[in-house]
Amino acid sequence: RVASLRLSSSWAWSTRGEAGRLEGRRLGRAMASRRRVSYFYDPEVGHFYYGPGHPMKPHRLKLTHHLLLSLGLYRKLDVYRPHLASAQEMTPFHSEDYVDFLQRVTPENVRPFAQQMARFNVGECTDCPIYDGMFEFCQMYTGASLDGAVKLNQGACDVAINWSGGLHHAKKSEASGFCYINDCVLGILELLKRHERVLYIDIDIHHGDGVEEAFYLTDRVMTVSFHKYGEFFPGTGNISDVGAKGGKYYSVNFPLKEGMDDASYEMVFKPVIRRVIEVYRPGAVVLQCGADSLTGDRLGCFNLTLAGHGACVDFVKSFGLPLLVLGGGGYTIRNVARCWAYETAVLLETPVPDEIPYNDYFEYYSPDFKLHLTPSPTLDNANTRDSLANLRDQILDQLRHVEHAPSIQLQAIPPDWDRIKAAIDKEIEEQDPDLPPASNPDPKTGASDKRQHPAEFYDGGPR
Repeated sequence: RVASLRLSSSWAWSTRGEAGRLEGRRLGRAMASRRRVSYFYDPEVGHFYYGPGHPMKPHRLKLTHHLLLSLGLYRKLDVYRPHLASAQEMTPFHSEDYVDFLQRVTPENVRPFAQQMARFNVGECTDCPIYDGMFEFCQMYTGASLDGAVKLNQGACDVAINWSGGLHHAKKSEASGFCYINDCVLGILELLKRHERVLYIDIDIHHGDGVEEAFYLTDRVMTVSFHKYGEFFPGTGNISDVGAKGGKYYSVNFPLKEGMDDASYEMVFKPVIRRVIEVYRPGAVVLQCGADSLTGDRLGCFNLTLAGHGACVDFVKSFGLPLLVLGGGGYTIRNVARCWAYETAVLLETPVPDEIPYNDYFEYYSPDFKLHLTPSPTLDNANTRDSLANLRDQILDQLRHVEHAPSIQLQAIPPDWDRIKAAIDKEIEEQDPDLPPASNPDPKTGASDKRQHPAEFYDGGPR
């Protein structure tokens, strides 16, 4: 029996007459120019636990990875284990006192940090608990996004995937919405070292408020978010929120109601993104693929299938720009794994069967053991065609105000973090070997009693 295949619409073969021959030639050219895709994954990233009853489950990343393996997609990926991001790599966006707090607080020592916990929105009575390994988890997903951005900057890949990233709610000095460190912002800052303009696209059901806020006053980053709006977390992202000062008109928000289906989403996503890329001409794109916009999500209320969600990924990929693909929300974990495994196949332009292959987490996909989802027949779409068309036209009109490919003043390109580390390591090697280690000054600070966080020595073994 031949397994059924579901592909995005741009891959569909026409089998009749001249249309079929033209489509065949087009797909042949596409296959010949398949893009290089890098994939960043730490085997330990799925072992962290936010606590009982918490909807965020890092375990979903392990399900995703094992599904990728069972589908054979890893054979076409350049697979990397990311480095652990240091506190220094987080402070280009986050405040030093906030990152220092995240480094030091643990479930066992919370009492002395009561004031800081309230200030930074972390701990009990918030959606960002303190749990074992919290900062190490932040290091893992942030390091993966930074590594992906560096690979893109160096031209070592065309697409970089980090499904553990996309934690788009974290602010400069505040945790929010299960997010502590905003790897989206840090990845964008890394890309800005080599690209004049970066486009950020967010298809999570929740507004990408942390990323929008970070770049609200600049035209070097355009943020575009499609999200549920109205009595829904985080409560931001109205169509009238367009940026300010130098960033006016460079924040684009498409507020939606519950029940969005594939056809409705395509109706608004493609024309808006096409026009954004035409007028803004970004040098690179960051795509946040939150899976909580899928049908059946524990916290979501949209009705998208994998085909509709993946069509957005396929459409963004079709522009051929350097692309950093991140995860995000998603709280029905079996569907998160389905989504991100399928979208990895989309990025690889590789058909996959609808039957879930046997893997270590096979039982999660019962009772049907199918890859693709069926939209809920009982969830009504509160978005009418007229209302969506009106919002779309308002946004297209807003984009008329965008300066065509805004330019920037030429500046020296900051070095990548791996080059900084290599220079530091070289200085250490050149220090006088006859001096005891404690006497060797730190090459960055000149201090001789530098202390390092234990996670800097993490070797991947059991904790």
